[in-house]
Amino acid sequence: MKVLVIGGGGREHAICRKLRQSPHVTELLCAPGNGGISEIAECVPIAAADIEKIVEFAKSALVDFVVVAPDDPLALGLVDELESAGIPAFGPRKNAAIIESSKIFSKNLMKKYGIPTADFQSFTEIAPAIDFIRAKGAPIVVKADGLALGKGVVVAQTEEEAVSAVREMMEDGRFGKAGASVVIEECLSGTEVTVLAFCDGKTVVPMVSSKDHKRVFDGDKGPNTGGMGAIAPAPLYTPELAEICTERIFKPTIDALNSEGRPFSGVIYFGLMLTAKGPYVIEYNARFGDPEAQAVLELLDTDLFEIFRAVREGKLADTQIKWKSGSAACVVMASGGYPGDYVKGKPISGLDNVPDGVFVFHAGTKSDNGQYTTNGGRVLGVTATGAMLDDALTLAYAGVDAINFENAHFRRDIGRT
Repeated sequence: MKVLVIGGGGREHAICRKLRQSPHVTELLCAPGNGGISEIAECVPIAAADIEKIVEFAKSALVDFVVVAPDDPLALGLVDELESAGIPAFGPRKNAAIIESSKIFSKNLMKKYGIPTADFQSFTEIAPAIDFIRAKGAPIVVKADGLALGKGVVVAQTEEEAVSAVREMMEDGRFGKAGASVVIEECLSGTEVTVLAFCDGKTVVPMVSSKDHKRVFDGDKGPNTGGMGAIAPAPLYTPELAEICTERIFKPTIDALNSEGRPFSGVIYFGLMLTAKGPYVIEYNARFGDPEAQAVLELLDTDLFEIFRAVREGKLADTQIKWKSGSAACVVMASGGYPGDYVKGKPISGLDNVPDGVFVFHAGTKSDNGQYTTNGGRVLGVTATGAMLDDALTLAYAGVDAINFENAHFRRDIGRT
């Protein structure tokens, strides 16, 4: 099968790595891909959100199957367009991907169907939003309604910080149209856990749990990023909690989407907060998380393409999915200044010196005659597995210490906070 993966980050590198291991995948392409992905797939210079060009290319190249990995093309309806052109695709259609592309929609869905989530209100005007903040006090959470590269959430510790976030989103246009409307919600207290799940519209199969570290600095300080590292499984996510989440959150979410005429097929991301009152949904995503995918997929012991095909054909209930024992850890090496301004084009050295057992996923790199350079905010995801979490973390950080580029930034406390 000739398979095309859409996207160009660390998540897509992890997906391509697994697909390359499948005997069903005889030819692997990625659009646009990146430096690291180019080692295992043919990279096609088409932007992930260029729907028309991707469909044209998939038709002309006689692609058999397309995996749509990032949020933007899912929200823009790439799966719909591919399927209309007769090309099988993995990922939710546009009307189901709205659970990520509109936080207002997803919060209203949870409220309507009794899925546990933080109390909230949504706003399209600044003045009422600020009045609400003044009435509720802090800490409080401000979220841009639309897609904002994982940076559209502000956990404000003061009222002034929350007001500033609202003004930046709604008045200054920090996230463009994505921030024209906002959700303001209570700040839940507890431990964050991510559970990714395969879903074919009827059956939902959770993957190994994971924990993402979104803040840019050690000790969970600084602004939110797309993710500075992840571990899998999450230590506090017990089998008992998994059963509760399945019955109270995972199945009800899929049932709710079906009731709304929006059947979900693909990977659904459940961002959870484990509170004293039980698990609550912080957010949904309509695809693999990044960097959670890098850690979780390293533990997958079943052919990923077979799972993708089963999901697309509605046969997930008949598919046995196996996982390796042990733990995985991914530490993100980012450009200095990220998630703010940063400089691209810094040469990367040491990639050939990482210890055995470490795999380096490329997120923002370019390759020029064998020399890798930085080409994004998040540059590399240094990943390892081990019998115990400490083993995986020790090995991953040994990999980080072997790699160098100017102004490289990473957290030293992944998996330990």
